[in-house]
Amino acid sequence: MKRSYVGVAVLAVILFLNIIFTQYMVHQFFYENYVNTLIFCGLNIVLFPIALFAYKKMKNVKA
Repeated sequence: MKRSYVGVAVLAVILFLNIIFTQYMVHQFFYENYVNTLIFCGLNIVLFPIALFAYKKMKNVKA
């Protein structure tokens, strides 16, 4: 049985971006740059449905 690791790599990249955006959001909040905080918060929220879509697509693929 051959496995494809593309889906795992995509989810790992999304998790990595999620961590980076959260770190930047906290950093910008600390320095009171609220517009940048909202931008990174929005990017974090957008990544969640992308991760769900990638997971469902990966789950339905027959290996």
